[in-house]
Amino acid sequence: MNPYIGHESQLYGVEEHRLVGGKGDGMRLLQVRNGKGLEFTVTADRCADISRLSFRGVNMGYFSPCGYVAPAYYDDKGDGFLKSFYSGFLTTCGLTAVGTPCEDAGEVLPLHGTVSHIPAEHIYWEADDSEIRIHARVSDERIFSHKLVLNRTIVCSLEENTIAIKDTIVNRGDTKSPVMILYHMNMGYPLLSEKAVVKIPSVSVKPRNDRAAQGLDSWSEMLAPQAQFEEQCYYHSFDKKGQASIFNPEIGQGLEITFDADRLAFFTEWKMMGQRDYVLGLEPGNCTPDGRDRVREAGDLTVLEPGESVSYEVHVAMVTKD
Repeated sequence: MNPYIGHESQLYGVEEHRLVGGKGDGMRLLQVRNGKGLEFTVTADRCADISRLSFRGVNMGYFSPCGYVAPAYYDDKGDGFLKSFYSGFLTTCGLTAVGTPCEDAGEVLPLHGTVSHIPAEHIYWEADDSEIRIHARVSDERIFSHKLVLNRTIVCSLEENTIAIKDTIVNRGDTKSPVMILYHMNMGYPLLSEKAVVKIPSVSVKPRNDRAAQGLDSWSEMLAPQAQFEEQCYYHSFDKKGQASIFNPEIGQGLEITFDADRLAFFTEWKMMGQRDYVLGLEPGNCTPDGRDRVREAGDLTVLEPGESVSYEVHVAMVTKD
């Protein structure tokens, strides 16, 4: 016990809040502080994703024009996902579909799947002298369909400015099921600007389409916001360790994302330099965002047998110049 304080919340901890008004009315938010300058918000009603992230009082993520939107407003038709895609620092895409809307194996699949709009059934937090741990269970299960459960633990260090996202997905059905996941991590202003330095030490970079190919030689160069900018996506490959970082010398800080590239074998860079739609996605995943039909055709679809599980981890570390 620290004899200088009456309650640990003077230094660190987790506080639960609820939004009032607007489309986010009633959403549960867990505000996390580690006492060393790292603060973030976990949205209990949206897959226990991370909506806000700041370091030393400076915003690091992107928040889209729609703002907070509760799950009740979700539109699962085509690209209706975008109506409630507040983006945030982390939106989890999956669990049976990622990317482009498509039809696969007789199933019509929406943009980026449905799991990001599912509330956690059970969420709680605990802490010791070294870290805060938030535990959540998100059930993506239906009658006559897939039955997947995401067990998530978010670990925030009290000794360093780091976050670890540890997920285990379990197939609780009686038939095999596709499992797709994309950690849609979104960098925003003032971390993101034309001054930002982006480093992705991949062994290969491929443009997603002709539009991306036009800027292949400048994939790492960030621009000032552009009117009517058309997104560019690049697919990066790594040997074993996946790594991507962004640092802005104007604010003297940035962050680094690391992951096991054997388990999360695909990494998408989403470069969107539009006005107000100004975001850089650094996105580890077990698939590309090209839609389940194309991922299956390429032989890259992960499938879980009944009772089988798979685990993934993504780590985020704050970076400073001092």
